Amino acid sequence: MIINRSTSETNRIQSKRMKNIIIIITCLAIAACRQDVQKSDKTTRPVVDGVESAFRMEILEDEGLKVIDPETPIKVMADGFTWVEGPLWIDEEGGYLLFSDIPNNTVFRLDRDGVVTTFLKPSGYSGVEPYGNEPGSNGLLLNTEGQLVLMQHGDRRVAKMDAPLSTPVEKYVTLAHKYEGRKLNSPNDGVYDKEGNLYFTDPPYGLPKNMDDPGKELDFQGVYCLLKNGDLLLVDSLSRPNGITLSPDERYLYVAVSDPTHSVWYQYEIKTAGEAINKKIFHDVTYLVGKPGQQGAPDGLKINEAGYVFATGPGGIWVFNLSGTPIARIHTGQRTSNCALTTDEKTLYMTADDYVLSVKLL
Repeated sequence: MIINRSTSETNRIQSKRMKNIIIIITCLAIAACRQDVQKSDKTTRPVVDGVESAFRMEILEDEGLKVIDPETPIKVMADGFTWVEGPLWIDEEGGYLLFSDIPNNTVFRLDRDGVVTTFLKPSGYSGVEPYGNEPGSNGLLLNTEGQLVLMQHGDRRVAKMDAPLSTPVEKYVTLAHKYEGRKLNSPNDGVYDKEGNLYFTDPPYGLPKNMDDPGKELDFQGVYCLLKNGDLLLVDSLSRPNGITLSPDERYLYVAVSDPTHSVWYQYEIKTAGEAINKKIFHDVTYLVGKPGQQGAPDGLKINEAGYVFATGPGGIWVFNLSGTPIARIHTGQRTSNCALTTDEKTLYMTADDYVLSVKLL
């Protein structure tokens, strides 16, 4: 059957169809917008909400109450980095924290008011070609002259910044880069004694292929002492030496081992500068590695003047007395890499994955 329509009727039908199409398109657009809003709400919700839900204090011994109040909150001071390490408190210009973002080859500065600025870039690798996943600086410390010293992964050396802290410049002077003619692996963390001798660790973590890197020249991972006269002494070799510190009286040296099959902290007696004896396990947490809520392994550590050890390890921060007894834990819910005390030792800063955290101490 052939239907003949007038021109006006045809126009009316086409107009109606067009209106229906517009309505359908509009509905689809509204639905899409609603979906986008839902996605946006989900992705822009503050990440710290989830992070803070894992924060908690745990007092293991009454002695722990001398160090920390179990009701003290853990605070997120900064976030949005990749993998932060090497926190160092600087007691100048009102006080500020320096820390490394190793994958981004950068040292950042965090002021008391929460403002974060770039302090050094590059911080650990001066080359042009890409260099592994962790090219930047790791541990940061001050020498006895108050100069900034960096453990540089990519350049495989211990170096000092050739500029004052007040006017930082990416110009470095090599302090140590070879042992007996062979390149170091990737210096990680260090501590100076009062005489100016530097103890530091040299695991393979900064090498592009870690233990299997073809550029690895040493067949061991060392704990060293760079004497103030420039001589480099091998103190010990460990599977994965990491964090390192000295007791307040400098009679004992502590070294963290981040080997998942042997996650421990060692204690040594210092006989003379660069010579350690009577090595023993200070504490062993191998049994916790890989368990839920126990992210991380022994890493950076610090000791306060009262002799309490703050050590990053499975689950966050472990607080020990000098007998090796854990007296408290600070659970961060993140792989916690290192920590730093303020000069008055009333605040502990922690680098945990891509966060910088802080907690008040007693």
